[in-house]
Amino acid sequence: MTGETTLVLIRYGEIGLKGRNRPAFERRLADRVRLALKPIGGRVWREHGRLFAEAPVGWAEMQRRLEGVFGIVSFSPVRRVPLDLDAVIAAARDELRGALSDRPPGPATFRVAARRANKRFPYQSMDINRRVGAALLADPPPGRGLAVDLGDPDVTVHIEVRDDAAYVFARTAAGPGGLPVGSSGRALALLSGGIDSPVAVWMMMKRGVQVDAVHFHSYPFTSDRSREKVVDLARILARYGGPLNLHVVHFTDVQTAISRHCPPQWIVTIMRRMMFRIAERLAAQHGALALVTGESVGQVASQTLESLQTIGEVAALPVLRPLVGFDKTEIVEMARRIGTYETSILPYQDCCALFVPKNPVTRPRPEQARAVEAPLDIEPLIAGALERTETLRFAP
Repeated sequence: MTGETTLVLIRYGEIGLKGRNRPAFERRLADRVRLALKPIGGRVWREHGRLFAEAPVGWAEMQRRLEGVFGIVSFSPVRRVPLDLDAVIAAARDELRGALSDRPPGPATFRVAARRANKRFPYQSMDINRRVGAALLADPPPGRGLAVDLGDPDVTVHIEVRDDAAYVFARTAAGPGGLPVGSSGRALALLSGGIDSPVAVWMMMKRGVQVDAVHFHSYPFTSDRSREKVVDLARILARYGGPLNLHVVHFTDVQTAISRHCPPQWIVTIMRRMMFRIAERLAAQHGALALVTGESVGQVASQTLESLQTIGEVAALPVLRPLVGFDKTEIVEMARRIGTYETSILPYQDCCALFVPKNPVTRPRPEQARAVEAPLDIEPLIAGALERTETLRFAP
């Protein structure tokens, strides 16, 4: 702990358009912020249609904890001061200097933007702007030249005069936007150790979906290192939308049966059909309303439209594919940004990557797939895989 206490004003965008449902979304966002700050003893409350958070840490730590909370568009450290112009000026001076400390040395421009919601305050908004701006110009930070720029300043000092206090801030950090996790129901994602599926999970979390994950592990065909790689990805994703449950399915018997009874070019298609069947059973057990995959049209043989139709026909639940229109470069860029890329490229393959045939079928039809998998004893294979499933839970 630094001995500091930081008060933060939190802004949201899309939630403000929810009409009569807006209070429910605001409460959900407050809960997610409260969860992010729980380890450091933070508190969260709503006041005057705004969301505030406070914790006994510095601004950098608050920024680290809030920048991944879905539903937050931006947030600022604020000073809450009495309804006194001298107190407002002192706070504005401190906030301006704090904002300028984040910028390179040298001359800088600023403006003051005041909003007077409390009409009993003796100064109108333009008067506040002029008086505070003049005070700041008269006492610039050491080594800095200050000038006023009302059009495109380096720093804007915001002042909100409310009924009980004035709020002053000059720094703003970006949040991820979207909706608070848990406001859009629950889904189950097929999480491999690759680049795509973790990004798909992140995107669904951004839309407010509480996402659990299922991973298909085929030991000894795939190593324990490949399993740990997925566990590490689940930990990263839990920072954004946890708690997250990871269901690790023992898939070896299923994969062995497919390899024994199905032609090599059909192995990936039939494996994916079996994965969807197992995932749907898990979804039913845990209250998930949809499945999520990292599939993108045309990226690999199992992601042609024909393959997507043939694989997806075994699932009655909706299959959400948030990356369906993205190319690999865009997906890699997102993976780097959310922090999953370096883990995803570790050289430990999952069962799908390990068993890709030289010439996989690319235009499968559902009736063909049903004929190919007919020799499989499907229900006992599913039951055996579910029976040996291990569930791990990751907190934010």
